[in-house]
Amino acid sequence: MTIKEVCERYHISPDTLRYYEKMGAIPAVHRTKGGVRDYTEQDIGCVENALCMRNAGVPVEMVATYVKLCGQGDETFLARRDLLREVRGGIVRQIEKCQRELERLEYKIGRYELAIETGELVWDRTFSFEPDAPE
Repeated sequence: MTIKEVCERYHISPDTLRYYEKMGAIPAVHRTKGGVRDYTEQDIGCVENALCMRNAGVPVEMVATYVKLCGQGDETFLARRDLLREVRGGIVRQIEKCQRELERLEYKIGRYELAIETGELVWDRTFSFEPDAPE
C-alpha cells in the first residue's frame, strides 16, 4: 500500500505519517527499489496503533517508546503494560474532568430551563474550578 493510500484510509497527511516514522512511533517502512514506501499489513497495524494512542492524547515520544519496547521482544511485557497503564490513567483523568464539566453544563441548562418557565434565574449551587493538576 502506498503512502497516499494509507493517508486516504486514515484521513491523515503524508507529513504526519512521515513524522511518525521519523520519530519512531511506527517502525521504518520497507521501500521499493525506487525508494517509495510500501506499507504491509503489519505496517498498517503499527499505523493504527500509533493513531489510536495519539487520539488518546499519548505524546509521540511515548508511542515511540512503546514501539521500541515491542521490538525488543517478550521480555518487555512488564514495561509495555506499565506504559499502557500510565496512558490509561491519563485517559481516566480526562474523562473525569469532562464529566465534571458536563455536570456543570447540565446544571446551568437546567437553571435556564427553569428560568424560562418561571421568569426568574436562580443559582442555588456553586461549583469550584479545579485546574488540571500538574503531571
